[in-house]
Amino acid sequence: MQDREIESSSINSWDGYRDWRSRPALPGRHGGMLAASFVLVVEVLENLAFLASASNLVLYLTKEMEFSPSGAANSVTVFMGTAFFLALLGGFLADAFFTTFHIYLFSATIEFLGLVVLTGQACAHSARPWARGVLFGGLYLVALGVGGIKGSLPPHGAEQFDESTPRGRKQRSYFFNYFVFSLSCGALVAVTFVVWLEDNVGWQWGFGVSTLSILLSVPVFLSGSTFYRLKVPSGSPITTLFKVLTAALYAKYCGSKNSRNAVMAMETGSSSRETDDSEETKPISDLGFVEEALTDQRSLPRALQCTTQQVQDVRIVLKILPIFMSTIMLNCCLAQLSTFSVQQASTMNTKLGKLTVPPAALPVFPVVFTMILAPVYNHLLIPLARKATRTEMGITHLQRIGTGLVLSVVAMSVAALVETKRKRIAVSCGPSNSPLPITFLWLAFQYVFLGSADLFTLAGMMEFFFTEAPSRMRSLATSLSWTSLAMGYYLSSLLVSAVNFITGSFGHSPWLSGDHLNQYHLERFYWLMCVLTGLNFVNYLFWACRYTYRASQN
Repeated sequence: MQDREIESSSINSWDGYRDWRSRPALPGRHGGMLAASFVLVVEVLENLAFLASASNLVLYLTKEMEFSPSGAANSVTVFMGTAFFLALLGGFLADAFFTTFHIYLFSATIEFLGLVVLTGQACAHSARPWARGVLFGGLYLVALGVGGIKGSLPPHGAEQFDESTPRGRKQRSYFFNYFVFSLSCGALVAVTFVVWLEDNVGWQWGFGVSTLSILLSVPVFLSGSTFYRLKVPSGSPITTLFKVLTAALYAKYCGSKNSRNAVMAMETGSSSRETDDSEETKPISDLGFVEEALTDQRSLPRALQCTTQQVQDVRIVLKILPIFMSTIMLNCCLAQLSTFSVQQASTMNTKLGKLTVPPAALPVFPVVFTMILAPVYNHLLIPLARKATRTEMGITHLQRIGTGLVLSVVAMSVAALVETKRKRIAVSCGPSNSPLPITFLWLAFQYVFLGSADLFTLAGMMEFFFTEAPSRMRSLATSLSWTSLAMGYYLSSLLVSAVNFITGSFGHSPWLSGDHLNQYHLERFYWLMCVLTGLNFVNYLFWACRYTYRASQN
């Protein structure tokens, strides 16, 4: 009897999925690890294309386009922040109108066009205003394409697994870890081979490799078409969010308070069948502000009347927002990997024997470490954790995220200590255009800690948002992982400007300004970041300890 119930649940979990020809997706023929493996290969090519153009961008802006160090750093963080923020648009469109399959293809085309523009601009070898206009036009076409891809590709891969079975949930967890592994594989090629091309052959060659990489990703993605199962779009999740919140505010301040009944589901049409069989429904009495506001549906205009499931969906989204907000500071730290850390390395001795390592290749340290740690985590740490805790997950999503936040505090304290050492040597050597007598390998320590933090937190966030969100909002919710990155990059730019404004207001030179990095007080900025990340972790603990999982974590 139990086997029949599991089989029935598995079949029901395939409702709402189609193949690429819009026919019902079938167990055994569609989905699974084989389908997801195409996504992993595509992510290698896509992230190679993105990071090959972004990882060395700060040096391209300073050396070729004549930007100041802080101006170049802010331009890069705003560009990367915009790219990740636009993942929300990709996730929204995938949930509301199109499948993740179609969003990827459209977004890859947009990114390809942007990279063609950047390649042409680099061939012109000009820093004039028109060239800067072309540069930023190409960059933000790339940002639009990257946003669509980041918002559609992870949920597309995660949707290939049947979450009604323990095996499917386990494979999905493996997928998110290997997704970060694939990110690292693409990054490894980008920060080694492509960066070497840009520094030694020409920037147009680096942008050209990015263009070729994103172009190759399309046929690779299409080759998996017959294996994919595609979630059918179920309408705008944004509409549901605004409808419920508007109804809540209306009922609280304008509606009748005579009735204290729970929210009444409108048993009309298709709206009475919005609850998925695969989703656990919490009691409506646990809806907090939304439940308190929507105590009487009869007092609402008909256009604002909501179903029980719609209110439940919004409640779930509101619950995960504090966790999302707590991850932004970590990503503000990660923004330093592509800005000030690269500029630090450019002042140091970057020789390894007879080999001169380009400063932009520094991220190779966390990349290689992540590539080693991801399989070790999947096949060693998680099995040990399952035996120790006797749970299916072994380590919960929130524990993974918290581990990453702790590592970010350690990383910023190490970064401050290393910069103090570099600055002391720079002062003792005096003004000079020669590299400082200190190896750039000192910077590897902060990179390794931040890379480890990224593995734990990014994979944990993607799986957490995907599993906790309502099925109708999963692409949008998974995009919050990238939005956290975006807000981290924006916050990094804001902090640089705020620190310069505040420290320059007291008659002293701003911490992060000057003609040369040695004139900066970067170590003080890193200590500030260390304090802020520590406070952020305390805030995270407050929310994580009070969070109740919607899906089973046992």
